[in-house]
Amino acid sequence: MTVVARNPILPGFYPDPSICAVGDDFYLVNSSFAYFPGLPVMHSKDLAHWEQIGNVLTTASQLPLENAGVSQGLFAPTIRYNNGTFYVICTNVNMPVGNFIVTAQNPAGPWSEPHYIEGADGIDPSLFFDDDGKCYYIGTHPNPEGCKYDGDWYIYIQEIDIENFTLTGEKVNVWNGAMKGVHWPEGPHLYRIGDYYYLLHAEGGTGPEHAVCVARSRKVFGPFENNFVNPIFTHRHLGQRYPIRYVGHADLFKTPKGDWYMVMLAVRSINGFTTIGRETFLARVVWENDWPLVNAGIGVLTKELLIDLPEYEQEYASNSIPGADKDYDFTNMKKLGSELITLRNPEEGQFRLGTDRGLFIKCSPDNIRPGAKISYLAIRQESHSFEASTILYTDNLYTGASAGLMLFQNENYHLRAEVSNGICYVILVR
Repeated sequence: MTVVARNPILPGFYPDPSICAVGDDFYLVNSSFAYFPGLPVMHSKDLAHWEQIGNVLTTASQLPLENAGVSQGLFAPTIRYNNGTFYVICTNVNMPVGNFIVTAQNPAGPWSEPHYIEGADGIDPSLFFDDDGKCYYIGTHPNPEGCKYDGDWYIYIQEIDIENFTLTGEKVNVWNGAMKGVHWPEGPHLYRIGDYYYLLHAEGGTGPEHAVCVARSRKVFGPFENNFVNPIFTHRHLGQRYPIRYVGHADLFKTPKGDWYMVMLAVRSINGFTTIGRETFLARVVWENDWPLVNAGIGVLTKELLIDLPEYEQEYASNSIPGADKDYDFTNMKKLGSELITLRNPEEGQFRLGTDRGLFIKCSPDNIRPGAKISYLAIRQESHSFEASTILYTDNLYTGASAGLMLFQNENYHLRAEVSNGICYVILVR
């Protein structure tokens, strides 16, 4: 049996994908930046049909986001599985010690409190469990000899005591990118496949020059050799008018049938801009001369992929399925779905479900401006063209207050329809 996967497999705000295969299950996490709860957890059995089964960080103690800007907070998680335990490692750039690990027996949660890793500088951490039982931390940080330009960073590897979440041994700078004078070698993942350790990473920044590159070594600490066809995948040569851009930040995995694939981020742009964020795409991988080859003979992301797996029938409601139409009857809900998010940590009692009465939202004293505590409950925009509507009761809205619907990019770029003093206003902020 086969199934058709359509790109993007996760439409909307699902950047920096990381994936692990456990038996016939696939689990995927994404960056969530300053939104709460943090790090959505997706599940699939066929790579075509996905559903959100929870979030990794669901409490204020797990995810403090005080004063975090829209593009701050959580960067580039990695999910891995080893000996019955799931691990997610990530960076909270708003914390003094930002890199941390959380664990769970069930990827739907609950997840542990964060274990912050002293001495793990930089961003974009990853974990690699070797066959001998050792675990390694893979990270990125500024050039130890001093940055000669913006983005002059190194990828480093260090052994980690995964029981105590402490780095041990020497920190080894192993790679600073495939290209000469490269900017931002980041998002590294380490794998052991056959006779080699493969270091998969992004470079060129997360915008139009984004790319996927790979190096390999017979030893975990190198020396790593460059793949002479790097970058192994990118759209940066296709120009500003190409509809799919910014391709990069990939993670490699194998299905139970032995087929190889890669998830990565990209954006669907209109007139050179994207309004719905970085999304998760899928590509096929084959091996030639012990190197991974992405979408062989095609060289770009495809609209569809034929997957050699039986079709997966999803268990959850359509509201938790990316790309599906969503319909919220708050009068019949016992709790808010895991796909509903807020900007930064909500105040106690800010959102409340009333029996047979719907969703109550407590007004914030702040206007919509950078750094403010906005009373704002959101779902991800998944299409460029869509319709959204709501029934809004304003009987208890005090004089001067406002409430409504908002299409939100950030505090300085958004469109809202709001009711205030009995009048509906449509306001564009740019």
